Amino acid sequence: MTPATDLPDDAAAPREAGHLVLAGTPIGNAEDASPRLRRLLAEADVVAAEDTRRLHGLAGRLGVQVTGRVVSFHEHNESERADDLLDVVEGGGTVLVVSDAGMPSVSDPGFRVVARAVERGVPVTAAPGPSAVLTALALSGLPTDRFCFEGFLPRKAGDRSRTLAALVDEPRTLVFFEAPHRVAEALAAMADAFGADRPAAVARELTKTYEEVLRGTLGELAERAGAEQLRGEICVVVGGAPARGPVPVVELVPAVLARVDGGERLKDVVADVATGSGVPKRDLYAAALEARKG
Repeated sequence: MTPATDLPDDAAAPREAGHLVLAGTPIGNAEDASPRLRRLLAEADVVAAEDTRRLHGLAGRLGVQVTGRVVSFHEHNESERADDLLDVVEGGGTVLVVSDAGMPSVSDPGFRVVARAVERGVPVTAAPGPSAVLTALALSGLPTDRFCFEGFLPRKAGDRSRTLAALVDEPRTLVFFEAPHRVAEALAAMADAFGADRPAAVARELTKTYEEVLRGTLGELAERAGAEQLRGEICVVVGGAPARGPVPVVELVPAVLARVDGGERLKDVVADVATGSGVPKRDLYAAALEARKG
């Protein structure tokens, strides 16, 4: 039997690998904080917070003492601070990333540090929590089976119009964030782009005392927002574009003949237009020939 010997210091068991954890925080009601969030706030070696004062305020409401180092982590320093945080993780520590409300990286800091963690092969996970996007979607009364999140619209009118124009035919339900002082203008722009009769909902102060969800058409909501000052955190949910029926063949014929008059082959033009509109090539070809005879 081999006698036991003392192991040298450099042969000690390696420290357990650390983790980068993105945690969801309450979007209004502190009671929505998960037990896991409370534990992570108390145990993490480093807490990277979008606003350190708001973090300490949340911890106080939760009755949690943050024992780790607290650092600011926002859109202006995320890139430069990412590697420092990941160094802590590689050293075996736990780094907790939190935003002011909701899930980090969803219109909040977090994306860049996760991307860098992937590049470096650093473990990253999430402690899911409240989400304004999903809460607004669920309360809107609009279809939830397929949706897309568009974040904040551009502030400049021209950029906003171009962004909305690209979404006119989007069939999925759309979710936007918007500032209270811009929501009336944004709703009016949506009504212009999507049509005043498109169904929508405006959700504000979700999970808070004065939670309110306004439902109606974009035209109605734009008029209401213009008449009264909507306050608080706001999400706008807009129904997707309705399915369009097939374009009547007769309506496509003038465009076909115009291209033929411009020198293109009738057969090639018909194939291109039919593919783009979903009509049978045979029907369009016959209609074009009939129109040329007339």
